Amino acid sequence: MAKSRFSNDSGFSLIETVVATGILATALISLAQLFALATESNTSARDTTYAAMLAEQKIEQLRALTWGFDSVGLPLSDTTTNTAVQPEEPTGGKGLTPSPADALKTNSLGYVDYVDQWGNILGTGESPQDGALYFRRWSIEPLPTNPNNTLIIQVVVGRIRDRGEADQSITMRARDEARIMTVKTRKAQ
Repeated sequence: MAKSRFSNDSGFSLIETVVATGILATALISLAQLFALATESNTSARDTTYAAMLAEQKIEQLRALTWGFDSVGLPLSDTTTNTAVQPEEPTGGKGLTPSPADALKTNSLGYVDYVDQWGNILGTGESPQDGALYFRRWSIEPLPTNPNNTLIIQVVVGRIRDRGEADQSITMRARDEARIMTVKTRKAQ
Protein backbone atom coordinates (compact mmCIF):
# COMPACT_ATOMS: atom_id res chain seq x y z
CA MET A 1 0.00 0.00 0.00
CA ALA A 2 1.39 3.34 -1.05
CA LYS A 3 1.66 6.23 1.40
CA SER A 4 -0.33 9.32 0.68
CA ARG A 5 1.76 12.38 0.24
CA PHE A 6 -0.47 14.19 2.73
CA SER A 7 -0.15 11.76 5.59
CA ASN A 8 2.41 12.35 8.26
CA ASP A 9 3.17 9.86 10.98
CA SER A 10 5.05 12.38 13.07
CA GLY A 11 3.05 14.27 15.74
CA PHE A 12 3.93 16.94 18.25
CA SER A 13 6.86 16.28 20.49
CA LEU A 14 6.59 16.65 24.26
CA ILE A 15 8.73 19.80 24.15
CA GLU A 16 6.48 21.42 21.53
CA THR A 17 3.41 20.61 23.62
CA VAL A 18 4.97 22.05 26.81
CA VAL A 19 6.03 25.25 24.98
CA ALA A 20 2.55 25.68 23.44
CA THR A 21 0.90 25.10 26.84
CA GLY A 22 3.25 27.66 28.44
CA ILE A 23 2.43 30.28 25.82
CA LEU A 24 -1.30 29.62 26.24
CA ALA A 25 -1.06 29.82 30.05
CA THR A 26 0.86 33.10 29.85
CA ALA A 27 -1.75 34.55 27.50
CA LEU A 28 -4.60 33.46 29.77
CA ILE A 29 -2.95 34.92 32.88
CA SER A 30 -2.36 38.21 31.06
CA LEU A 31 -5.97 38.26 29.91
CA ALA A 32 -7.22 37.58 33.46
CA GLN A 33 -5.11 40.48 34.76
CA LEU A 34 -6.55 42.70 32.04
CA PHE A 35 -10.12 41.76 33.07
CA ALA A 36 -9.30 42.51 36.72
CA LEU A 37 -7.83 45.90 35.79
CA ALA A 38 -10.85 46.71 33.60
CA THR A 39 -13.23 45.81 36.43
CA GLU A 40 -11.32 47.99 38.89
CA SER A 41 -11.29 50.90 36.41
CA ASN A 42 -15.04 50.57 35.80
CA THR A 43 -15.76 50.56 39.53
CA SER A 44 -13.60 53.63 40.08
CA ALA A 45 -15.25 55.42 37.13
CA ARG A 46 -18.69 54.61 38.54
CA ASP A 47 -17.73 56.00 41.97
CA THR A 48 -16.21 59.15 40.44
CA THR A 49 -19.30 59.74 38.28
CA TYR A 50 -21.63 59.34 41.25
CA ALA A 51 -19.44 61.67 43.33
CA ALA A 52 -19.57 64.25 40.51
CA MET A 53 -23.38 64.02 40.43
CA LEU A 54 -23.56 64.55 44.20
CA ALA A 55 -21.17 67.52 43.95
CA GLU A 56 -23.23 69.08 41.15
CA GLN A 57 -26.38 68.60 43.24
CA LYS A 58 -24.82 70.49 46.17
CA ILE A 59 -23.46 73.26 43.90
CA GLU A 60 -26.95 73.80 42.44
CA GLN A 61 -28.48 73.80 45.91
CA LEU A 62 -26.03 76.49 47.07
CA ARG A 63 -26.39 78.51 43.86
CA ALA A 64 -30.17 78.61 44.40
CA LEU A 65 -29.78 80.49 47.70
CA THR A 66 -30.46 84.23 47.67
CA TRP A 67 -27.46 86.36 46.75
CA GLY A 68 -28.52 89.53 44.98
CA PHE A 69 -29.98 93.00 45.38
CA ASP A 70 -33.44 94.08 46.44
CA SER A 71 -35.57 96.58 44.50
CA VAL A 72 -33.82 99.53 46.19
CA GLY A 73 -30.35 98.18 45.38
CA LEU A 74 -29.41 96.90 48.83
CA PRO A 75 -27.62 93.54 49.00
CA LEU A 76 -29.59 90.44 49.96
CA SER A 77 -27.70 87.43 51.33
CA ASP A 78 -29.02 84.10 52.57
CA THR A 79 -26.91 83.31 55.63
CA THR A 80 -29.31 81.05 57.53
CA THR A 81 -30.57 78.26 55.25
CA ASN A 82 -29.54 74.81 56.40
CA THR A 83 -28.62 72.86 53.24
CA ALA A 84 -27.10 69.99 55.23
CA VAL A 85 -30.52 68.44 55.93
CA GLN A 86 -33.26 67.12 53.69
CA PRO A 87 -35.48 68.98 53.04
CA GLU A 88 -33.42 72.11 53.56
CA GLU A 89 -34.60 74.38 56.36
CA PRO A 90 -34.80 78.19 56.20
CA THR A 91 -32.99 78.59 59.54
CA GLY A 92 -30.32 76.82 61.55
CA GLY A 93 -27.67 76.68 58.84
CA LYS A 94 -24.90 78.73 57.33
CA GLY A 95 -26.45 79.55 53.93
CA LEU A 96 -23.85 81.51 51.96
CA THR A 97 -21.84 82.60 55.00
CA PRO A 98 -18.07 82.40 54.28
CA SER A 99 -16.69 79.08 55.47
CA PRO A 100 -13.65 78.32 57.62
CA ALA A 101 -10.39 78.09 55.66
CA ASP A 102 -10.17 74.31 56.17
CA ALA A 103 -13.79 73.49 55.23
CA LEU A 104 -12.71 71.27 52.33
CA LYS A 105 -10.25 69.31 54.50
CA THR A 106 -12.30 68.77 57.65
CA ASN A 107 -15.90 68.10 58.58
CA SER A 108 -16.90 71.65 59.55
CA LEU A 109 -20.39 71.93 61.00
CA GLY A 110 -22.62 73.68 58.47
CA TYR A 111 -20.22 72.93 55.59
CA VAL A 112 -20.51 69.13 55.40
CA ASP A 113 -23.27 66.63 54.92
CA TYR A 114 -23.38 62.87 54.58
CA VAL A 115 -25.20 60.98 51.85
CA ASP A 116 -26.34 57.38 51.61
CA GLN A 117 -25.99 55.13 48.56
CA TRP A 118 -29.26 56.48 47.09
CA GLY A 119 -28.28 60.15 47.38
CA ASN A 120 -30.35 60.94 50.48
CA ILE A 121 -28.86 63.48 52.86
CA LEU A 122 -28.52 61.88 56.29
CA GLY A 123 -27.38 64.98 58.20
CA THR A 124 -24.33 66.95 59.19
CA GLY A 125 -21.75 67.00 61.96
CA GLU A 126 -18.14 66.08 62.59
CA SER A 127 -18.85 62.33 62.26
CA PRO A 128 -20.91 60.54 59.61
CA GLN A 129 -24.29 59.07 60.48
CA ASP A 130 -25.03 55.35 60.23
CA GLY A 131 -25.67 54.38 56.63
CA ALA A 132 -23.64 57.26 55.18
CA LEU A 133 -21.50 56.28 52.23
CA TYR A 134 -20.34 59.67 50.91
CA PHE A 135 -19.28 62.96 52.47
CA ARG A 136 -19.86 66.33 50.83
CA ARG A 137 -17.77 69.25 52.01
CA TRP A 138 -18.14 72.74 50.65
CA SER A 139 -16.46 76.08 51.04
CA ILE A 140 -17.76 79.56 50.37
CA GLU A 141 -15.20 82.33 49.95
CA PRO A 142 -15.57 85.93 48.81
CA LEU A 143 -13.70 86.64 45.59
CA PRO A 144 -10.67 88.73 46.66
CA THR A 145 -11.13 91.28 43.87
CA ASN A 146 -14.88 91.77 44.53
CA PRO A 147 -15.62 90.40 48.03
CA ASN A 148 -18.98 92.13 48.51
CA ASN A 149 -20.59 90.85 45.32
CA THR A 150 -18.91 87.60 44.22
CA LEU A 151 -18.50 84.24 45.94
CA ILE A 152 -16.36 81.23 45.04
CA ILE A 153 -18.18 78.02 45.91
CA GLN A 154 -16.29 74.70 45.96
CA VAL A 155 -17.63 71.21 46.70
CA VAL A 156 -15.62 68.03 47.32
CA VAL A 157 -17.42 64.67 47.40
CA GLY A 158 -15.95 61.27 48.14
CA ARG A 159 -16.51 57.95 49.84
CA ILE A 160 -16.22 57.92 53.62
CA ARG A 161 -12.82 56.33 54.29
CA ASP A 162 -9.28 57.31 55.19
CA ARG A 163 -8.28 59.83 52.53
CA GLY A 164 -4.55 59.66 53.31
CA GLU A 165 -2.62 62.69 52.05
CA ALA A 166 -5.74 64.16 50.42
CA ASP A 167 -6.74 65.62 53.81
CA GLN A 168 -3.40 67.43 54.09
CA SER A 169 -3.99 69.75 51.14
CA ILE A 170 -6.95 71.76 49.89
CA THR A 171 -6.04 71.02 46.26
CA MET A 172 -5.52 67.25 46.48
CA ARG A 173 -8.31 64.75 46.03
CA ALA A 174 -8.44 60.99 46.23
CA ARG A 175 -8.77 58.90 43.07
CA ASP A 176 -12.55 58.44 43.04
CA GLU A 177 -13.56 61.84 44.41
CA ALA A 178 -15.09 64.81 42.62
CA ARG A 179 -14.37 68.49 43.08
CA ILE A 180 -16.44 71.22 41.47
CA MET A 181 -16.07 75.00 41.66
CA THR A 182 -18.35 77.83 40.61
CA VAL A 183 -18.66 81.57 41.00
CA LYS A 184 -21.85 83.28 42.19
CA THR A 185 -22.32 86.99 41.54
CA ARG A 186 -25.02 89.26 42.94
CA LYS A 187 -27.81 90.08 40.52
CA ALA A 188 -30.86 92.29 40.84
CA GLN A 189 -33.89 90.34 42.08
